[in-house]
Amino acid sequence: SNAVSPQTSMANTEEDPQIEVEESTEIKTKKHDSGARDLEKVTDYVEEKEISAQSIGDAMKAMSDRKTKERAKKQERERELAKVKINKEDVDLIVAEMEITRQIAERTLREHNGDVVEALVALTN
Repeated sequence: SNAVSPQTSMANTEEDPQIEVEESTEIKTKKHDSGARDLEKVTDYVEEKEISAQSIGDAMKAMSDRKTKERAKKQERERELAKVKINKEDVDLIVAEMEITRQIAERTLREHNGDVVEALVALTN
């Protein structure tokens, strides 16, 4: 008898879950193999971190260079201001009028090339 009995088709249906179990085992194996790929990802991540550490080092150097230049500029400005001739009487006047320290009065006067009027205007604004 070549006819397929209902029992045979039932047996095939019962085998299907078994095949699914085998497939899930295969998936687990693939997941296990992906461990190597995960390790590669970690390695790549560590390498990126090392590169970014290098970038941070470069950025820090650039900041340091910029600060050095700014400091040099400030020192140059202070030297220029120190060259400006100011009258002691003008400083006394500013200190008395504006009720500020001699240091601030002298600096303001120097910044305005010794012009007492300009210095006073700057201090009132």
